[in-house]
Amino acid sequence: MTNNTPFTQLTIAVLTISDSRNDETDTSGQFLKNAIENFGHTLMTKKIVADNIYRIRAIVSEWIANNSVQVVICNGGTGLTGRDGTPEAINPLLDKVIDGFGEMFRTISIEEIGTSSLQSRALAGVANGTIIFCLPGSTNACTTAWEHIIEKQLDSRTRPCNLVQLIPRLTEK
Repeated sequence: MTNNTPFTQLTIAVLTISDSRNDETDTSGQFLKNAIENFGHTLMTKKIVADNIYRIRAIVSEWIANNSVQVVICNGGTGLTGRDGTPEAINPLLDKVIDGFGEMFRTISIEEIGTSSLQSRALAGVANGTIIFCLPGSTNACTTAWEHIIEKQLDSRTRPCNLVQLIPRLTEK
């Protein structure tokens, strides 16, 4: 549901976590880049990093310390294998976890992939006033998350509430 509230353009950074993808094969990161720009937000940067907890954490820490970045969207590394370390990299950085995001993502995903959705450790939270989403690495999963949840919550016109309206207050103590 939307109303007459004006659109608020956000600055977003995208991080693809993968040991095998590059700029040519990063379809998930490219989808997110296009979705962000087509919706009217600004893509500040898009990077690819190997699935290494400390490299992931270093990049995301840099972005959350940058007051220009309002949202970070990570894709990849949320599964259960030994190399999947995105939640372990991001959780220590979070001031607050948005529990409903992972729950909602898995609920929506069950219609698409059945009980395999339980293997997703998708998560979201807030760190230093920056909203962070961690998505699975498949382009289908990124599309599902963007179209069913993120796009609406990053739209200042969504009612009854959205994450955009909270951004100015996320750093209040």
